[in-house]
Amino acid sequence: MSERVLVVDDEVPMANVVRSYLDREGFVVTMAHTGPDAVEAARVHDPDVIVLDIMLPGFDGLEVCKQVREFSDAYVIMLTARDEEVDKLLGLAIGADDYLVKPFSPRELVARVRAMLRRPRAAAATTAEGSAPEAAVYRIGALTVDTGSREVTVADMTVDLTRTEFDLLAALAARPRIAFTRQQLIAEVWGPGWYGDEHVVDVHIGHVRTKLNDTTEQPRFIRTVRGVGYGMVAT
Repeated sequence: MSERVLVVDDEVPMANVVRSYLDREGFVVTMAHTGPDAVEAARVHDPDVIVLDIMLPGFDGLEVCKQVREFSDAYVIMLTARDEEVDKLLGLAIGADDYLVKPFSPRELVARVRAMLRRPRAAAATTAEGSAPEAAVYRIGALTVDTGSREVTVADMTVDLTRTEFDLLAALAARPRIAFTRQQLIAEVWGPGWYGDEHVVDVHIGHVRTKLNDTTEQPRFIRTVRGVGYGMVAT
C-alpha cells in the first residue's frame, strides 16, 4: 500500500508543485490550505507524513501540529519562510520531527519524507529470528501496560494512547528501575536510524502524562530524572 502524505500550505501553487513531486514518487497525496482543514484532513485520511507550513489562515501550523499530535503519530515536516531559531524550536517543541526553510528543493523534501518512512517503529520490531517480540504485561501501581493487546489501563479504566505514546510508555514500563536518556528512548521507539530534535521525546511524554492524569510535580507513574531523562515511579 502506498504511503499517504498530507501537504498543508496556503500557497496553492507551492502546494501543487510539492504534490506533483510526491505523486511521481508513488505517494498518495492529500492537500489542505487552512489550519482547520489540515486537522480535519489528518483525521479523515490518517497520513503517514504531514508536510506542514507554519503560516496558515484559520490557525497556524504550530496549532495544527499540537492538535494533530493528540490523535496521530504521523511524521511532521514543518515549512517556514524564515530561517529563525524561534520557528524551528517552537515547531519541534510541539512534536514536529523535522523542518525545511523556504525556498527549498522539492527533491530534498521527497528525500526527507522517504528517510522518515524508513525509520523503524518499536511496534513493528522483530527478533533476529524474524518473529514478533514476546508479549508482556507490566504493572506499576494502578497502571497496567499490556504489550500483547497494546492496551493501557489505570485503575481498570482504559487509556487511549497513540502508537508512539504506547511505545514510549511500554519502553519505560519494561525496565521500571532504569532512568532513560532521551537518546535511549529514541533508539527504543524511533529506532537507531532516527534523526531530528531529541526533545520530541518530551512532547510525547507530556501527552502520555496528560492522558494518565499524571503530573510532574506529584508523579504517580512517570518521573523526570533531572539531568538524565525519564523513568517510572518506584512502587
